[in-house]
Amino acid sequence: MNVIVAGKQPAPQWLSMEQAIKHCDAGVGIWEWASNDRGGEPDVVMACCGDVPTLETLAAVDLLRRHAPDLKVRVVNVVDLMTLQPRSEHPSGLGDPDFDALFTRDRPIVFAFHGYPWLIHRLTYRRTNHHNLHVRGYKEEGTTTTPFDMCVLNELDRFHLVGDVIDRVPSVGSRAAYAKQAIRDALIEHRQYITRHGEDDPRIVNWRWPSGATGRGSTSTEGDNV
Repeated sequence: MNVIVAGKQPAPQWLSMEQAIKHCDAGVGIWEWASNDRGGEPDVVMACCGDVPTLETLAAVDLLRRHAPDLKVRVVNVVDLMTLQPRSEHPSGLGDPDFDALFTRDRPIVFAFHGYPWLIHRLTYRRTNHHNLHVRGYKEEGTTTTPFDMCVLNELDRFHLVGDVIDRVPSVGSRAAYAKQAIRDALIEHRQYITRHGEDDPRIVNWRWPSGATGRGSTSTEGDNV
């Protein structure tokens, strides 16, 4: 039995058709256009799986570029969870050298996932850098609220992801206090806005990947360039 799940709402289109075919065939890969670590080791790996976690991860990367422009960030997107397992456990699994090349052997990994965090840990528990893997996912928090607030309640939003990076990357250094305060203020503003208006702040809803940022990444919805 094959089940196809598709949303009814406009969604960002991050890759061209050719790029998407190659990416889905591989199951996992670096999004070079969203990364800035080419030619060296990243300070942090921002991994994501799922439509909302991917959106929030890219928004977090945008925030990091503003608050810590010297930070080297690698964005890794996963579409086939079985690639996280060793090849000995699943045909789609990555060999240890390939996995380490993507996720590094010793750098912090902040992984945003649309399911339960424990699943990612179970799939990767044999990997070299598992102790540096920090997963944000569904915690069964939330009620009738806005879409972005569901992310906030489960701590899967862009602000919590940035907070994870700040906490786990020493090189952020003296900028951490100001970045932390900006994150705190943003979360307060979010709560105030949805309390007053009953919907998410347009600054959240209308966020787009900066057109001047590195690479070919796009945010088109239903075929329309945004």
